[in-house]
Amino acid sequence: MILSTTPTLEGMTIRQYSGIVFGETIIGANLFKDLFASIRDVVGGRSGSYEKVLQEARETAINEMAEAARAKGANAVVAIDLDYEVVGANGSMLMVTASGTAVVAE
Repeated sequence: MILSTTPTLEGMTIRQYSGIVFGETIIGANLFKDLFASIRDVVGGRSGSYEKVLQEARETAINEMAEAARAKGANAVVAIDLDYEVVGANGSMLMVTASGTAVVAE
């Protein structure tokens, strides 16, 4: 599966557009991650635990989008867009949405 943020694929021709595909995930950070992130906010530095949660959420959303494209018979997704939102009580959950256009390219 070819995944691209561009609307075209260099060196390839898009033969068929199969529709918009999505992948979504909502993931929560646990109490210990919140505690350590709060400490990082005070003393400075990066929050490795939150970065890992963000990476997992992004990968899950992209993988779900790619599976939706495969189900439509596509071999690529173009014009991919990633959106991030904080949801839930007190912003305790992270929502990542990946969307793009499923295509058949040669």
